[in-house]
Amino acid sequence: MASAQQANFDVMDRRGELLGWEAVGRLDSGGGFCTATLIARDIVLTAAHCVFDQNGQPLAAERIRFRAGYHRGQSIADRRVVKWVVPDGYQRAATWSHDASMVPRDVALLRLDRAIHAAEANPFRVASAPAQGSAVSVVSYGQGRAEVLSREASCALTGHYRDGILTFDCDVTFGSSGAPVFVREDGRLRILSVISAMGSLEGGSKVALGMTLPDQVQALMARLRSDAARPIVTKGARRVGVGERNNIGARFVTPGGG
Repeated sequence: MASAQQANFDVMDRRGELLGWEAVGRLDSGGGFCTATLIARDIVLTAAHCVFDQNGQPLAAERIRFRAGYHRGQSIADRRVVKWVVPDGYQRAATWSHDASMVPRDVALLRLDRAIHAAEANPFRVASAPAQGSAVSVVSYGQGRAEVLSREASCALTGHYRDGILTFDCDVTFGSSGAPVFVREDGRLRILSVISAMGSLEGGSKVALGMTLPDQVQALMARLRSDAARPIVTKGARRVGVGERNNIGARFVTPGGG
């Protein structure tokens, strides 16, 4: 999907250009991919719909792999997922093209089978929500750039709506689901949101949709760290699949294709 304006992407086509971005990686499930980010040594943040298949069924954790700093078939670190959690009440909306009610809950945390060490990648911290108009950047994989990480270094938070929905003028595409939206806080890059979907405002302008994170991440982290935690899923929740006609949905793509 194209944004209203042409995005200026920095394509990290050389391995050395990944320095500092190793914690961002590709989340592969065999049938598609999302973008995800390390937020603790063994915890990854992405969008909730990334842990459901195209038929709306929850993916078995062992089917999912996080490939930190993925670049043309190689990774800084490659880990298997052993557990994932999504917010209570997360389910697929009746129609993504008219109902964005699930966007605030479109968050997932995934626990890895082994910690990723400091020599491999340093986790990013979650930020508090800044004022509307704050400069942000998005780092992601996507259709046509599935093998290398790309960064849109200059876009903005354009709206903060009820229930914690955020809008951005960033250009996202298939595979960008779960991508971190970064903001600079106290001189350091923090994760403000993750990409959930694309939407249209009155007048037809396109926006990327995300959500506020601090409360969601705190609650999910507590559940994930608990031995008794289990993923809360519903039959209606799913990732958005390739080839569907939607006005909303930063979607999965099959690696190497559209």
